[in-house]
Amino acid sequence: MRKFCLGPTIYMGASSLEEVLSGTKKAFIVTDKFMHESGKVSYVSCFLNKIGAEYEIFSDVSPDPDMETVAEGIKRLTAFGADTIVAFGGGSAIDAAKSISHISGGIINNRAVFVVIPTTSGTGSEVSRYAVITDRERNMKYPLADDSLLPDFAVLDAALVESVPPPVTADTGVDALTHAIEAFLSTGANDFSDAMAEKAMKLIFKNLLTAYSEPHNIEARQAVHNAATMAGVAFSNAGLGANHSLAHAAGAKLHLPHGRANAILLPYVMSFTAGCHTSLTPAAARYAQMAAVLNLDSNGVRQSALAAIRATRNLIRKLNIPASFHEAGVDKKIFEGELDAMTEAAMADGCMATAPVPFRPDEIRSIFRTAYSGKLLV
Repeated sequence: MRKFCLGPTIYMGASSLEEVLSGTKKAFIVTDKFMHESGKVSYVSCFLNKIGAEYEIFSDVSPDPDMETVAEGIKRLTAFGADTIVAFGGGSAIDAAKSISHISGGIINNRAVFVVIPTTSGTGSEVSRYAVITDRERNMKYPLADDSLLPDFAVLDAALVESVPPPVTADTGVDALTHAIEAFLSTGANDFSDAMAEKAMKLIFKNLLTAYSEPHNIEARQAVHNAATMAGVAFSNAGLGANHSLAHAAGAKLHLPHGRANAILLPYVMSFTAGCHTSLTPAAARYAQMAAVLNLDSNGVRQSALAAIRATRNLIRKLNIPASFHEAGVDKKIFEGELDAMTEAAMADGCMATAPVPFRPDEIRSIFRTAYSGKLLV
């Protein structure tokens, strides 16, 4: 049986807080130290002060939140007794909050209302049934998947991403594009997820470079912000693929931000998946459809698939994202020393289950090595 979950109710703009939080009595805000210490979290706290609600700010979240952080958050939340959990920040804060909400609901048998307010455009976590938690002792990332991880409400306000630095805009934007492409190629794709993925791809290709080069262009910012959420809906329902499996492994072992790892790998995984330089795979036809969605000039499946891959690589290049692990500053000895572990982790990653073509360990190793050297024949 297949299903399509529409997920949380989505609001757009700052005025949405009146609708979403007006009944809150006690709020537990999950964010990171920068959002707290810079005062940006006042976006939420000032409104809570206005309505006379109590709140506690849990700002111990760091990039790639770990199990210890989640455990501490659950302890603090349980002691505070909130009726609302507000995740405010990027993917790390949201993933931590989702895990805290999910696990604490089972412990106290009374799940709080869960509100997510993303401050980056890329993760799609505000509408997805996934979260990623790090085991620092084993140097591994574990994706969680459950419908109970879905928030109740999401607030999309482009004003919150206006000050995001261009490199972060680039990394998170291509992360969102990866979500859309992988959902579109996934074996779990359906008409509903395709609609979200196609629109997300169109909006990102049209607006991401503008948001990157003109940070105060609110229209472009809102378009990318919306696209990231659409891509999140798509992959939450359809699943992802090998690119995320490899990125999870590379991010953990090579200590790269998730969005950047995805962006570096994306053209190489697309090229292998389509089989454009060997034998065309069934996935090539889907890349050809992607080319049609983006109105790329091409003839035939092979050329259309190549056009989609080239357009993706060109966008990444224009965003000044490194084209390879070597260009990103990864030491060759460290890379080779972690290659076996990365290959094993990628093969075991849950996102591989909906990859459009099967992958062998030797193929994964080859993609990693190609992504290190940057030699892609497109």
